[in-house]
Amino acid sequence: MIPLYSTKQIRRIDDYAISKLGLPGIVLMENASREIFEKIIYSFDSNSIGFVCGKGNNGGDGFAAARHFVNAGYKVKVIYLGSQNEMTPDCRINFSVLKKMEKSHSNLLITKYKSIKTLSSLKNYDLVCDALLGSGTKGKLREPFLSIVHSLNGLQKFKVAIDIPTGLDVDKGYGEDIFHSDLTITLGGFKKGLFFGDGYSYAGEIVRGSIGISDNFLETLNTMEYLIEPEDALIGLPKKAKNIHKYSAGKVLNICGSETFPGAAVLTSKAALKIGAGASILAFPKSIRNLIQKKLGEVVVQTYEDDNNGFLSEKNVDELLPKIKWADVVTIGPGISRSEKIQNAVIKVLKERNFRNIIIDADAVFALNKNRYNNINLKNSVLTPHMGEFADLIGLSVSLLKQDVLKYGRNFVNKTGAYLVLKGAPTIIFTPNGDALINSSGNPSLAKFGTGDVLTGTIAGLLSQHDDIERVVVSAVYIHSLTADLLVASKTEYSLMAGELLNYLPNTINFLRNSIV
Repeated sequence: MIPLYSTKQIRRIDDYAISKLGLPGIVLMENASREIFEKIIYSFDSNSIGFVCGKGNNGGDGFAAARHFVNAGYKVKVIYLGSQNEMTPDCRINFSVLKKMEKSHSNLLITKYKSIKTLSSLKNYDLVCDALLGSGTKGKLREPFLSIVHSLNGLQKFKVAIDIPTGLDVDKGYGEDIFHSDLTITLGGFKKGLFFGDGYSYAGEIVRGSIGISDNFLETLNTMEYLIEPEDALIGLPKKAKNIHKYSAGKVLNICGSETFPGAAVLTSKAALKIGAGASILAFPKSIRNLIQKKLGEVVVQTYEDDNNGFLSEKNVDELLPKIKWADVVTIGPGISRSEKIQNAVIKVLKERNFRNIIIDADAVFALNKNRYNNINLKNSVLTPHMGEFADLIGLSVSLLKQDVLKYGRNFVNKTGAYLVLKGAPTIIFTPNGDALINSSGNPSLAKFGTGDVLTGTIAGLLSQHDDIERVVVSAVYIHSLTADLLVASKTEYSLMAGELLNYLPNTINFLRNSIV
């Protein structure tokens, strides 16, 4: 996994380089500017580039990078804010050098920002670079930065953010008004807020630029946020023993589906088999069995008496107890619906804890709302809500949750001992020890009915074969999203269906195995 860092930790890298190694800040800025220059020319073929620079060290990085482009023969426009006296010392040095170059370089034009009209000249440049504010900025953007960001976002140009997009709180992955970047060159180390929330939405491609020191110091920093890599997904795949049989290969009971949502039951129970479970049983209302029987294939149906109403009720729990005890993993929630009787049934299953492991999804998550989860032992359970479901679960609005999703997710798992798979773009896995594992695969095609049901079955199927919950969840989440990445080339993000995702899971596993030596 790739460790991700906070702004405080990144500042410690700078302090280490300056105080322990004796590298002056101006040297670190020069190293960073060379990286910025090289990353940009590698990513985008252009002849002209515009920089908008602030008064701090982020602006200094911009001034220094602009000098490299001038020396390389590019047409360069630099717009700067404030006066030279207001700039930080290293920023002032690089601005002064650039200002002196203007007299002898016809390809360089430097302009002080006076109003939004000042930015209009950037329309004549191929690429626009944001060097306004660094990673230490918090809260709402003030003027003139707010108007500048809005204006730059309106330009139909390739956009680059130096270190972070202006307006993003890079510790929380949140901002109200953010520079929309196509490429972000983050300096020193990968910053966590670039990879989820608004950072994920607006940072574009993220590449790391070195400031000229080795990674040895980075390795001494304790991090709690990580980016999942393909190798991590392979670790959670169980090895099949030669002497296994269908019951030792993993047994899954799926309490899923109803008259209203029968399809969720099919997707969840079949996904468990597709990912390698030896047996998948679907607990389903007796009166509507014919709705799904032909679609289930190898899945076994265990019906329960529903009095012809097509839904789960509390009395069915006792009826299902033998199978709940039999299973290595139980899934509960996909498509069961949300009436009070159904919620009571879910609560009864969870309170009795007659299961080894359980995946709680969708409507079963809803049953835990209104603080009901506080009275239930959720240790070692896996909850798989999307943002809206999780916000309801902990009694917040989605907008408030997004302002600090890491805090709220971490608080929940610390309190309950559960594993939280917070589905979204991207999915974040919160573990009981406080780690937040951010998925690095997936695309917009997953925003569709049924894809979450496939994920639930995938987690259950792997967990029935492997007793390490964290490894299993990491593997399932990554493989599920990678499957969408592999399919989208031919299916497109518009037409991909959950059933196609389900059927392609074996191909994804082969792809991973063949790609990683």
